[in-house]
Amino acid sequence: MCSHQPPCPSADRPDRDAAHIVAFHPEQGWNLLCNGAIVFDDTGELLPDGSVITPQRLTAAA
Repeated sequence: MCSHQPPCPSADRPDRDAAHIVAFHPEQGWNLLCNGAIVFDDTGELLPDGSVITPQRLTAAA
């Protein structure tokens, strides 16, 4: 899917978020990366194979 050089990291690597944005939809809260991953504003992700990365929530200190 990535046609530029150097190629972006694949969606199955931990650094997948370093890929270039190919579709930007801030009004809907998501971006499509050139490696096929969809990244949501709440930090959740949907990978091309259908697997889900849950949002990384920070808890407030007591």
